[in-house]
Amino acid sequence: MKKGFTFMATLKYLSLALVSGLFLVSTGCNKDFQNTLPQGFKNDTAGLGAGKKVLYIILDGVTGAAVRTLAPTNLAQINAKATYSYDGLADNKYNVITHASAWTTMLTGYDYTKHNVTTEDFAGLNLQNTPTIFTRIKSSLNNARTVSIASTSVFTDKLAGDAVVKQTVSDDAAVKTGVIAELSTNNPSMVVAQFHSAETAGAANGYTATTPAYAAAINSIDGYIGEIMTALKARKGYSGENWLVIIASNKGSGGASGGAPGSNIFNDASRNAYIAFYNPRFSSVKITQPDPSSYPFVGTAPRFIATTASNVTAIQNNTSIGNFGSTGDFTFMFKFRDDYGQANYYPMFLAKRNAFNSVSSTGWGFLFGANSAQLDWGGSPRPGFGIDIRDGRWHTVAFTIGLLNNVRTLTLYVDGLTRYSGSINGRNIDNTTPLRLGGDIGTNGDTQSNLLIRDVALFNVAMSATDVANIMRTQIKPTTPFYSNLLGFWPGNETSGTTMLDQSGKGNNFTYSSNVAFANFEEISPNISPDISPAAYLSVPNGVDIPLLIYNWLNIAVSPQWGLTGRLYNPTVSLPTN
Repeated sequence: MKKGFTFMATLKYLSLALVSGLFLVSTGCNKDFQNTLPQGFKNDTAGLGAGKKVLYIILDGVTGAAVRTLAPTNLAQINAKATYSYDGLADNKYNVITHASAWTTMLTGYDYTKHNVTTEDFAGLNLQNTPTIFTRIKSSLNNARTVSIASTSVFTDKLAGDAVVKQTVSDDAAVKTGVIAELSTNNPSMVVAQFHSAETAGAANGYTATTPAYAAAINSIDGYIGEIMTALKARKGYSGENWLVIIASNKGSGGASGGAPGSNIFNDASRNAYIAFYNPRFSSVKITQPDPSSYPFVGTAPRFIATTASNVTAIQNNTSIGNFGSTGDFTFMFKFRDDYGQANYYPMFLAKRNAFNSVSSTGWGFLFGANSAQLDWGGSPRPGFGIDIRDGRWHTVAFTIGLLNNVRTLTLYVDGLTRYSGSINGRNIDNTTPLRLGGDIGTNGDTQSNLLIRDVALFNVAMSATDVANIMRTQIKPTTPFYSNLLGFWPGNETSGTTMLDQSGKGNNFTYSSNVAFANFEEISPNISPDISPAAYLSVPNGVDIPLLIYNWLNIAVSPQWGLTGRLYNPTVSLPTN
């Protein structure tokens, strides 16, 4: 993935990649991967793993963020000939990450929903249903020597049972010594090395690059990796071998409680992993998480059209919603996209007033004016938006009511910026007319409208400018600040029916007119920070992807009956120059 790709492009290509990946699994992924290496390379044969070997180094508790900052010498050299990521993920779910679950995922190619391991005691582990790479290699390759050298006994006891050689040693230095001895004296098909000292340092002191003990542990492991790579390249038969070196964090920082559903997993430090796939023939390809400003806003919204013949509306069932009295604090916000596409004058599109198409001293409403819009507050004030918002893009609007220097003040925000602030002290424009979305039937082109409205929300608190700017851009959910202050929340994400559901739990629904239609949309707006799509988490390497790559490298045909949940990464190969 090139760094400059937008997330929209990433999703399109990712969907193709996922389809291709499924096809490869069902037809024997080894053939596709085998052909990515030029035919002239030694031992790139159709034999079952002839000349192909794997060194798999697991780094417990090493965050990708720390590796990015520290830039350890040997890992930097690995990156120069690797597909790698500092934004890799231990997994892409919302479970609590444990060492046991992460190791099991990395060694089986199934996530926790398949292998059932969630706690450090490996409860639920069923290796009959989700075999390890040691088991698969044992049953697929004759006389394959698989080796596991670990500094944690439970790793060996629970997951390395089918390794030909399995050792639990005293510490990471001993892991390094054992791996070097194996590479120097034997002929392994796969060596797995598990390092744990960075996790120990992180758990005791913190998992940041600025934590001396944690940084020192990572740099020590980097030194061990350098010694191991030197021993690998010193093998007597190295020139005739074809090694895939995988270096991957099992998980990131500790102490996480798991992400809230709908939250951005990339922000969960417990999942942040460094993952690299190295071979001296590979090109350097850095894979980064999608740019947050490129997340697409995706969903459905009611379309409110007003023509000279008909109009579409949503009418609030509780006539007190939208009354603000002369005391109390409130915040009201919504998102909208104008699709009328031309300047016209004063069609109202969201209001609580009886005279919907004219100025009134009672009630309030939003109306278009030329290429912008304004808020009419009982006839005065009538602050404008100050920008062209009739551009066919999503925009955010909010106003707050609260005391400022003991004066009740109305403040208008558009796209996160304050556009107006002024006194409404002593003003009471309450009425019994229901709050309404959608304009009146237009008498001519100047009074017609066509727009989408989404995420209407009313809070009983006057938010600060910073809070308004942040919350109005997002998609409101139970984790949103001030969620408990909602008087009503109407996402408008229905796809049928005539009820615009109040998802605050207060029961203050809107009723759509019977001619309502719902529009699908998928677009990037600079004014909105939508929830990230789950597909984004597949755009970077995940721990679950690693076994599939190992099988492909060793020319082991992957049966669709295995049901592996990872996706295949085909590293980019540097062709030799003549």
